[in-house]
Amino acid sequence: MYFAITAEQERSLLVAADGGDDDEVGEILEVLEESWDDDRLKADTDKAWDAIHRCLADGTLDPDGGEYPLSHAVLGGRHLHDEYYVVHLTADQVRDVSDALQPVDRAWLRRRFDTIDDPGYRGARDDVDFDYTWVNFVDVREFYQRAAAARRAVIFTAT
Repeated sequence: MYFAITAEQERSLLVAADGGDDDEVGEILEVLEESWDDDRLKADTDKAWDAIHRCLADGTLDPDGGEYPLSHAVLGGRHLHDEYYVVHLTADQVRDVSDALQPVDRAWLRRRFDTIDDPGYRGARDDVDFDYTWVNFVDVREFYQRAAAARRAVIFTAT
């Protein structure tokens, strides 16, 4: 899930993470997810986040793989939790990612998708898998556009 969070929500998460309190980060996220009421400022990629990151980065799930800003669309950024993905991007980074995602077209993403060669990737790597990845990528791109327009930071979460 992606959430375009308010400055207050961002501060709470960063204070908890700076204190090394994974439990508090988890509690803040749980409240955030349960109380979220703006569908335009969230996005759900289901399992497609894996392929999207690989396509936009270096073909792996390495959060440091690939080049900024595309590599930050999913797993790049500051990790706020030790047990699962809670990745934070500042509002400035969100704008950079949004700008970088705009020119990505289906053909470009397909070329990147076809080069995934990591045995850890569990997708089928066929046309159906790519179509699923593409549809979710478009949702992520549109989400980043809305988040950047709202000047919000973003949190990506996955377990």
